[in-house]
Amino acid sequence: MSKKILIVDDSATVRQQVSMALSGAGFAILEAVDGVDGASKLTSDGSIGLVICDVNMPRMNGLEMLEKVRGEGVGVPVLMLTTEGDPALVARAKSAGAKGWIVKPFNPVALVAAAKKLCA
Repeated sequence: MSKKILIVDDSATVRQQVSMALSGAGFAILEAVDGVDGASKLTSDGSIGLVICDVNMPRMNGLEMLEKVRGEGVGVPVLMLTTEGDPALVARAKSAGAKGWIVKPFNPVALVAAAKKLCA
């Protein structure tokens, strides 16, 4: 499995925080600013081993992006990283194939552990 992780979040600060935690653990990082950008990068780059994705974003939210890429046959593991905790959203993400749900603010050690597990 690839050690490249796609971070999809409309917040540059969050992308930077996640990138710092994961690159320090040896992962290569690719960033996307929203679901449209994320879906495009995910479907065009076969070397991505994990997606870490926000829910609330402009143009296309994270759940819509997950549903779109799964519908196109992309099976890369997706970990949702969001401020949302609504059980209905968690259930929708799980139903669409998300492998996990982490609520912001996140613990960098826990995020790296999840990434290592999902990229194994």
